[in-house]
Amino acid sequence: MKARAALPRDKADTLLLLGSALLVLLPHARHLPPWISLLCGAVLSWRAAITLRGKRMPSSLVLLPIAVLAMIGVQTSYQTLLGRDAGVAMLVLLVAFKMLEMHARRDLFVVIFLCFFLVLTNFFYSQSIFSALLMVLSVLALLTTQLSFQFTGAVPALRARLLMAARMLALAAPLALLMFVVFPRIHGPLWGMPGPGGGAKSGLSDQMAPGQMSSLALSDEPVFRVRFDGPAPDQARLYWRGPVLDSFDGLTWTRGAEKHAPRDQRLSVGGPALSYEVTLEPSPARWVFALEMPGRIPALPGRVTHVSPQFELTVGSAPQERVRYRASSHLDYALQGGERLANASRWLLLPYGYNPRALQAGMDLRREPEPAARVEAVLRRFREQPYSYTLEPPLLGRHTVDEFLYQTRAGFCEHYAGAFVFLMRAAGVPARVVTGYQGGEINPLDGFMTVRQSDAHAWAEVWLAPRGWVRVDPTAAVAPERVRRGLGAAVQMPAPFGIEALRGFDLGRDGGNWLGQLRNALGAVNNGWNQWVLNYTPERQRDVVSSLQAGFTGWPFIALITSSCILLLLYGILIRRRAIHPIDALYSVLCKRLGQHGLARAADEGPTAYAARVAAASHLAAPTRAAAAEFLRRYSAWRYAPVQADPRLAATLKSLLSQVR
Repeated sequence: MKARAALPRDKADTLLLLGSALLVLLPHARHLPPWISLLCGAVLSWRAAITLRGKRMPSSLVLLPIAVLAMIGVQTSYQTLLGRDAGVAMLVLLVAFKMLEMHARRDLFVVIFLCFFLVLTNFFYSQSIFSALLMVLSVLALLTTQLSFQFTGAVPALRARLLMAARMLALAAPLALLMFVVFPRIHGPLWGMPGPGGGAKSGLSDQMAPGQMSSLALSDEPVFRVRFDGPAPDQARLYWRGPVLDSFDGLTWTRGAEKHAPRDQRLSVGGPALSYEVTLEPSPARWVFALEMPGRIPALPGRVTHVSPQFELTVGSAPQERVRYRASSHLDYALQGGERLANASRWLLLPYGYNPRALQAGMDLRREPEPAARVEAVLRRFREQPYSYTLEPPLLGRHTVDEFLYQTRAGFCEHYAGAFVFLMRAAGVPARVVTGYQGGEINPLDGFMTVRQSDAHAWAEVWLAPRGWVRVDPTAAVAPERVRRGLGAAVQMPAPFGIEALRGFDLGRDGGNWLGQLRNALGAVNNGWNQWVLNYTPERQRDVVSSLQAGFTGWPFIALITSSCILLLLYGILIRRRAIHPIDALYSVLCKRLGQHGLARAADEGPTAYAARVAAASHLAAPTRAAAAEFLRRYSAWRYAPVQADPRLAATLKSLLSQVR
């Protein structure tokens, strides 16, 4: 079979431009209306067919109605032609339609520059490291296409053009990095203001109903990352405090109306403080998380942190971008201890007409004179009776606590925490539900602990004199592995990707297999991207610039710069010498010998004109003139004519050079 003939240059360049534009347009399909993506695909396919078949471009009478209908479609989809989303949609359509309106060389560059601008708009929707790598690949393709249009003679192979574009990017990268590090920054996201909803993920709320926590357990989205100054505490001691719920209506636990009243200062701590740094992901809620119990109020950049009487941490507005803050906590503490609890009745309220069996069981517990014995009696019930911990608890009716305690006996952490607090209040022990996160996963590659939505947890606090509020986790009585090792050790998680054959690979928490190691590596890379690129705040920039300024003083830095300049100079000299082609070296020798005969080559004189002048030099011997002229003819053909290289050319030129005495 005969090899297919190469495409003409204009067709090859056009197809390369179409491929580059497609690479730029594809990421926008995730957020554009489907009709825009389908229309752009059809337009690009139309342009490719025109190029391959050599047909004429469509006339303006055909394109104008299509463009008007597209604008009407954008207006219908977004209710406006202005703004971020509508503007990006219009730009995408403009790039596609411009492909059908390229009549001059100038139009090619217009499309390329539009694509460069469209690359930037991708960061309005995603700033992940994967998106950044994809955009670098898009820029590389566009630079290769732009270079292809610049050649006037023979065009290098596609691989050579790709390497040229890659070198251009490599030369620009240091300057871009320098500008990123030192150029003054402002507070806010890396690429302008966030869009509707920002990048926040749903998570904990200020209420809890049966089934709410179990739905979060299936989400692997990170909530925050923690870097401890020293060793991390044991898994069983990692309780990240969130909303405290005190009101129960028979189905849902909610927070009371008191949020920012002056807090009770009775917090006594023991042991050294545990210091750490938290990077909080974007969130629709105002919660700030810290280990129980924070001894110092975390200071968030540009925000005021509020502390409720229940030691909940909140900020005035939900963080729509990543926020980094320092915190310190004491794992050994006593909260609001004493012989008497102010407003104790608030923590004893129960709804009328709900859960009569549980209410009576709690009142029966009052036979125990000590409140601590009542707590232990309920925990013993959970341990000894056939209760189960599951991600798929049965649905409950009106009397949720009764049905859970005496019928289904299967639930998630919110079932156990809610039922426990109900029994404690019925038994006359002040109690409340605390929600937050329990545990976390340490990445051994970068040392950061990641707390995910799947770590969402609910536990209880009871007030015991004189100790104060004491944490009690009823889940630990039923499924102790949930607290010690995490959710995956306590329940059977769904098979990865729904494939039962992969159930043995714990993609979430097991770093022992290659999938877990790969996940840790990707997590470390993504965390580094978040920490040093997306979260490169003005505060961090000041720290980095101060460190650089401190390092740019003294003789070690001067010696380093001097030696680096010398090495670069030597490297440039060596590269320049090595870059001289052997054929060019022979040409330089010929010019030097002819110059000794009074025929020095002018600076603007090419080999063809030089050969004509040498041939007319009557003072040279005829054999010398003939050898020099033949040398220059062959050299000119090798240098400028698009002919196949002669492997014996160097030997032939050396033979001719030997005849020029």
